[in-house]
Amino acid sequence: MHPLKLLLAALALTAMPAFADSPPTDWREKVRAFNMEHCKHPAWGTSHSERDYRLAKAMAATDKAALDDDVLFAAAYLHDIAAFKPYEKPDLDHSDVAADIVGQILAPTGFPMDKLPRVQAAIREHMYYRTPTNPESLYLHDADALDWLGAIGAARIMALADPNGAQPDGPAVLPMLKENLRDVPARVLSPAGKALMPARRDLLAKWLETLSAETDGFKTL
Repeated sequence: MHPLKLLLAALALTAMPAFADSPPTDWREKVRAFNMEHCKHPAWGTSHSERDYRLAKAMAATDKAALDDDVLFAAAYLHDIAAFKPYEKPDLDHSDVAADIVGQILAPTGFPMDKLPRVQAAIREHMYYRTPTNPESLYLHDADALDWLGAIGAARIMALADPNGAQPDGPAVLPMLKENLRDVPARVLSPAGKALMPARRDLLAKWLETLSAETDGFKTL
């Protein structure tokens, strides 16, 4: 290269803005980090949030339903926050408490706050006994319901048993499993969810049947 051109190129490079700093952290990273710090529980911690988010997206794709992924992500990772201190209020439904406080958690992250009402609805309506009112609510609701069934449903409920023999012990969590088997399947509402539900329902039923056979009708559980 001609020396003059080489000098001009060097000057041009020195005049370019530096990009040594990484781009601002995406709000999703902050929300997920918040979840990982505050939601540590084998039944409704981070792994449950991730399953709900992924399954809700997959079911919506199967049904060709349009979702706002920002809304779904925020709701999936924060829907159970009121099951944990210092946010829990034992006398109130955790769904309602979480919906009421989620704006305080999202605001500092850079989340597009114009979408907050849909996040609040999805959180408020995520439990199987609630009725979803928008697409994000529907698919989070169904993903959350399906996570109470199948092998994962059994694993989550059994994880509630106190390993030191306090309450709930093994027999005490059985009513929860039976209640989920009885009440949850009819509350799976989306087409994709309905298609997935029978296999999970039947697996949980068979698991309980086998557990009963191996524990003398649960007497030795």
